[in-house]
Amino acid sequence: MKTKTLRMIPALCLMLPCLGSAVAVAENYTVEQSDKAFQPQNLTIKAGDTVEFLNNDPFFHNIFSLSESKFFDLGSFPQGESRSITFENPGKVTVECAIHPQMQMTIEVEE
Repeated sequence: MKTKTLRMIPALCLMLPCLGSAVAVAENYTVEQSDKAFQPQNLTIKAGDTVEFLNNDPFFHNIFSLSESKFFDLGSFPQGESRSITFENPGKVTVECAIHPQMQMTIEVEE
């Protein structure tokens, strides 16, 4: 039995590098806030990805979502600052600015 166990260990060690390459790496995306609008207004990402909201306007923005798949409020922040959030669950997320109600965007989170 010891011989069989020893033979399996090298085979398992050879397989481990292959398993590591199958792991998906999370992506980071940037959404700019400019001229009281989100750029882009529609974004498709994968579960586990992170989106950074960067304020390029000379006034404060507040980023939030009341969506079922991702409920959040990143608070208010001035020009030149950003806030990030990771999306763990698939689904459609509507993102808004509490200060400028015309600002809306959609993030589609896929599995």
